[in-house]
Amino acid sequence: MMDTAAHVLVFPWPRQGHINPILHFATTLVNAGVQVSFLHTERNLRRLAQAPLPGLRLLSIPDGLPDDQPCSFLDLMESMCTTGSAAYRALLLSLLSAVDAPVTCVVADGTMPFAFDIAEELGIPALAFAPHSACSYLALLSMPKLLELGETAFPADDPVRGVPGMEGFFRRRDLPRGLSCAEKGGEDPLVLKLAEVTARSCKARALIINTAASMEGPALAHIASCACEVFAVGPLHAMSRIAASASLWREDDGCMAWLDSHDDRSVVYVSLGSLAVITQEQFTEFLSGLAATGYAFLWVLRPGMVQMTSSALLRETVAAVGGRNGRVVEWAPQRDVLRHRAVGCFLTHAGWNSTLECAVEGVPMVCWPFFADQQTNSRFVGAVWRTGLDMKDVCDRRVVERTVREVMVSDEIKEAAQAMAQQLRLDVAEVGSSSFEFERLVRFIRELNISSRISDEA
Repeated sequence: MMDTAAHVLVFPWPRQGHINPILHFATTLVNAGVQVSFLHTERNLRRLAQAPLPGLRLLSIPDGLPDDQPCSFLDLMESMCTTGSAAYRALLLSLLSAVDAPVTCVVADGTMPFAFDIAEELGIPALAFAPHSACSYLALLSMPKLLELGETAFPADDPVRGVPGMEGFFRRRDLPRGLSCAEKGGEDPLVLKLAEVTARSCKARALIINTAASMEGPALAHIASCACEVFAVGPLHAMSRIAASASLWREDDGCMAWLDSHDDRSVVYVSLGSLAVITQEQFTEFLSGLAATGYAFLWVLRPGMVQMTSSALLRETVAAVGGRNGRVVEWAPQRDVLRHRAVGCFLTHAGWNSTLECAVEGVPMVCWPFFADQQTNSRFVGAVWRTGLDMKDVCDRRVVERTVREVMVSDEIKEAAQAMAQQLRLDVAEVGSSSFEFERLVRFIRELNISSRISDEA
């Protein structure tokens, strides 16, 4: 039964890696009987090639940028805070006055504090959604202390003392960073903006994190000491019963038949996510290292991902060097790929969605992080969970070959990855910790609505 009293507006930051987890959150809310509207930007809604999801109403607002204009995080942030926020306010006002089902709660990506501020100003309770790991969230939350200690992001092994609970293994190279890692990395505008919005999101009525207590219990405990309420409800993609997809690229599912033709655990899957851009030299080092392993590899190479190189030329180069062992796609159905019996290793940027999808399937990882939370995630993979190896700050064919070979044959890493997968399946099962937290969150949302009605009547 749909709860007609509670109506949640879900608002993602308009990037692929942010849309995916909050969409799974939205569909899981729908499955729990809550009415949900999902707010895209007009640009992204036009790009989506999915059928409407049952019970999910899609809405849109402009982001204020031309469709054909590539934009940085900071450019998009500025536009969303001006054009986007004005349109968002107008939409909220219209949803508030709806006769049939006025919106009673907003769940917005923590990257957009304006979404909480406007909702609360209009009398709508607002909750923050963190699509990143708890460990990287805590690192950003610790930025004032890190700056005070002079512990800024830099490719060095100097120990970091400014993030609580991570003193024994965390290094400067593991801190969230911008696209360039200068000597004064902590003063990078991207890092400072991420730290600012993280601190503001922590002040929302509640913080929803796509993680499990079994993975990140210590970090969650530290965050809980700063936030009003914390709900660890992940991995959400494993909890959602609806096969939701919000891919902004067309997935090439032809690679599944190619995987079918390979032996178990014999293929290296390579994807560096939706934002990474690498140089021709880095591409060559990766390709040479992968070819030298002798393993077959499936490589996701988005158009424009390799600087000044066309997709056709990339395919030709992979075919020339990798021969029949190499397969290139522009975008892959990643969850299907990771659960395929042929995949034995995931060479990844260690974005949080990819890390969770890999963890649920028990696939060992080789991490080559690009920026932001990926640096922190990769350290946890290699040094804490031990479900893979961290290859950050190095792009050398010999290192690629050696690291991939080690992960493909290591029984210790395979066992750790399988153990984590088993635990995560328990976490999202009916009596698991994440399921319990999600049920607690649904009650919290419904109680917000009741409290709001009582306040209005008074």
